[in-house]
Amino acid sequence: MLLTNQATLGREHATYSYKLLHVATIGNKMSSNIRLQKTCQHCGNRFTAKTTVTQFCSDTCAKRAYKQRKRDEKIEVAIKKETEKAMYNPAISQKEFLTVDEACQLINASRWTIYRLIDKGELKAGKLGRSTRIPRTAINELFKLTEA
Repeated sequence: MLLTNQATLGREHATYSYKLLHVATIGNKMSSNIRLQKTCQHCGNRFTAKTTVTQFCSDTCAKRAYKQRKRDEKIEVAIKKETEKAMYNPAISQKEFLTVDEACQLINASRWTIYRLIDKGELKAGKLGRSTRIPRTAINELFKLTEA
C-alpha cells in the first residue's frame, strides 16, 4: 500500500509541475491583434496583413517576387559585364601594334571577323609567341582599300 501511494504521489507531483510549466510558457507568449490593409507588392491585390513588415499577399507571390528579383539581378550583372567589355580604351588608338581584342574594340568588329580578315590576307598580322599582333598601319590600309 505504501508503494502504491508513493507511485501515485509521484505521478500527481509530475502532473502538477507540468501544468505549472505549461501555464508559465503560455503566459510569456506575446500576441498581437494588429490587422492592416495592404497592397501586395507583386500582384497588386489588397490583403489583410498581420504584421507591419508583410509585403506580399501569399507565399506564392513572395516566391514569384523573389524569382523576379533574382532574374533582374542576373540581367543587371550581364549588362554591366557587357558595358565594361565594350568600353573603348583611348590608349588603343596610340599603340603601334594591337592584339586581336584591341583591334575588335577599335573597329567595332568581332574576333571572328578579325581572324577571317587575317586568313583572307586582307589584314596583315604577325604572331608573337601564341598571341597575334596587328600593326596599326594594316588597319588603316584596310579602310583605305574599302573607301576606294
